[in-house]
Amino acid sequence: MRTGPELILATKDFAHDSSSRSWWYVISTTILLAGAFTGALSNLPLFAKMACSVLEGLLILRLFVIYHDQQHHAILPKSRVAEYFMRAFGMFALSSSSIWRSSHNHHHNHNSKLKGSHIGSFPIMTKTQFLNSSKGKRFGYLFVRHPLTILFGYIFMFIYGMCLNPFINNPKKHLDCLIALIAHVAIGIGLVFFFGWGGLLLAQTIPHFIAFTIGTYLFYAQHNFPGVSFNENAGWTYEKAALESSSYMKTNRFMAWCTANIGYHHVHHLNSRIPFYRLPETVRALPELQHAKVTSLNPVEIFRCLRLKVWDAESQKMVGLRDL
Repeated sequence: MRTGPELILATKDFAHDSSSRSWWYVISTTILLAGAFTGALSNLPLFAKMACSVLEGLLILRLFVIYHDQQHHAILPKSRVAEYFMRAFGMFALSSSSIWRSSHNHHHNHNSKLKGSHIGSFPIMTKTQFLNSSKGKRFGYLFVRHPLTILFGYIFMFIYGMCLNPFINNPKKHLDCLIALIAHVAIGIGLVFFFGWGGLLLAQTIPHFIAFTIGTYLFYAQHNFPGVSFNENAGWTYEKAALESSSYMKTNRFMAWCTANIGYHHVHHLNSRIPFYRLPETVRALPELQHAKVTSLNPVEIFRCLRLKVWDAESQKMVGLRDL
């Protein structure tokens, strides 16, 4: 059984994309997204427009994960057209390239560290830190990890976390974050002007709410689940963080398609250059990756993940507030 650098090296055989295949997924998903957007604004019966609205949200989620792959240079790494298109989509998805690349790359390089992992990820406090913190710090920490904050990821994670906050902190570096927010508001105003409040609700609000709620939860649960491991910086290794602190989220085939295989998160963290469509193939080929820590979208599993709040260094596990 390969471990460490040897296992990472074994994944390199899969870290190559097929340009034609990558473009097919980008173009087909974009066409479906445009169709769902059009359907939500059409003269179809209300139930059909609602179905298009929900489908649009799931397609935004899928294209977001594809965008995430391109930002890692896992797909179409040398295509300027893909870079320009994905930068535009990133702004549409309220995740401009300047903040997404910097924060997400930091996340990959510091995943599961007790110090420094809060950038691009949910903050982690140890039990001792939490008990010794002021009420204000405890409130802020628990607010970020609260189920309602995750449910309203559209507002807290994306509008504020990925647009307003980065621009306020560094206007020159993250000007595209402000442009993304202005464009989002402008699209909303245009929808109200031409299609009324119903158009805004069906074509923008509901789809983005669905995409960003699921996306925020996925990002949370893939690093906050029963059995997750966190380490002091001195005991941290890249491959250990990937395999012990990143989950395999088991989903049905439809949700695997909607999430572009991001459920294979342990493999993605082991080698972020593997295209999303080659992640299942990588797992089948490497037995070492077939024993991941598993979670799912089952309501019971969701509850188990959401109740976890702090890292207990003594028991070496995440615990809930009742365990304090």
